[in-house]
Amino acid sequence: MNPDRLEKRARAVADRASCRTVDAAITAYVAVHDEPPAAIADLAGYVKGDITAYRIVDGTATGPGC
Repeated sequence: MNPDRLEKRARAVADRASCRTVDAAITAYVAVHDEPPAAIADLAGYVKGDITAYRIVDGTATGPGC
Protein backbone atom coordinates (compact mmCIF):
# COMPACT_ATOMS: atom_id res chain seq x y z
CA MET A 1 0.00 0.00 0.00
CA ASN A 2 1.13 3.48 -0.82
CA PRO A 3 -0.78 5.98 1.37
CA ASP A 4 0.41 9.03 -0.57
CA ARG A 5 -0.79 7.55 -3.86
CA LEU A 6 -4.14 6.54 -2.37
CA GLU A 7 -4.67 10.01 -0.90
CA LYS A 8 -3.85 11.67 -4.22
CA ARG A 9 -6.34 9.43 -6.04
CA ALA A 10 -9.05 10.03 -3.42
CA ARG A 11 -8.60 13.80 -3.69
CA ALA A 12 -8.83 13.67 -7.50
CA VAL A 13 -12.12 11.77 -7.31
CA ALA A 14 -13.52 14.10 -4.63
CA ASP A 15 -12.67 17.17 -6.73
CA ARG A 16 -14.94 16.05 -9.56
CA ALA A 17 -18.48 17.38 -9.50
CA SER A 18 -21.46 15.08 -10.05
CA CYS A 19 -24.34 15.46 -12.47
CA ARG A 20 -26.58 16.35 -9.54
CA THR A 21 -24.17 19.10 -8.49
CA VAL A 22 -24.21 20.60 -11.98
CA ASP A 23 -28.03 20.47 -12.11
CA ALA A 24 -28.17 22.25 -8.74
CA ALA A 25 -25.80 24.91 -10.07
CA ILE A 26 -28.03 25.40 -13.12
CA THR A 27 -31.01 25.90 -10.81
CA ALA A 28 -29.08 28.43 -8.71
CA TYR A 29 -27.94 30.27 -11.83
CA VAL A 30 -31.52 30.55 -13.11
CA ALA A 31 -32.71 31.79 -9.70
CA VAL A 32 -30.13 34.58 -9.77
CA HIS A 33 -30.22 35.54 -13.46
CA ASP A 34 -33.80 34.64 -14.51
CA GLU A 35 -32.42 32.80 -17.56
CA PRO A 36 -30.55 29.55 -18.12
CA PRO A 37 -26.77 29.56 -18.43
CA ALA A 38 -25.47 29.72 -22.00
CA ALA A 39 -22.42 27.56 -21.30
CA ILE A 40 -21.04 25.31 -18.60
CA ALA A 41 -18.42 27.98 -17.88
CA ASP A 42 -21.24 30.22 -16.59
CA LEU A 43 -21.59 27.85 -13.63
CA ALA A 44 -17.99 28.07 -12.41
CA GLY A 45 -18.91 30.34 -9.50
CA TYR A 46 -21.69 28.01 -8.37
CA VAL A 47 -19.77 24.73 -8.21
CA LYS A 48 -16.71 23.48 -6.35
CA GLY A 49 -14.87 20.92 -8.40
CA ASP A 50 -14.20 20.09 -12.01
CA ILE A 51 -17.24 20.46 -14.28
CA THR A 52 -15.42 20.43 -17.62
CA ALA A 53 -16.78 16.97 -18.49
CA TYR A 54 -20.35 18.32 -18.54
CA ARG A 55 -22.47 20.22 -21.05
CA ILE A 56 -25.83 21.91 -20.79
CA VAL A 57 -28.49 20.45 -23.07
CA ASP A 58 -32.08 21.69 -22.93
CA GLY A 59 -31.42 23.31 -19.56
CA THR A 60 -30.03 20.25 -17.79
CA ALA A 61 -26.60 18.77 -17.25
CA THR A 62 -25.29 16.14 -19.65
CA GLY A 63 -22.15 14.21 -18.91
CA PRO A 64 -20.76 11.48 -16.66
CA GLY A 65 -23.46 9.94 -14.50
CA CYS A 66 -26.35 11.84 -16.05
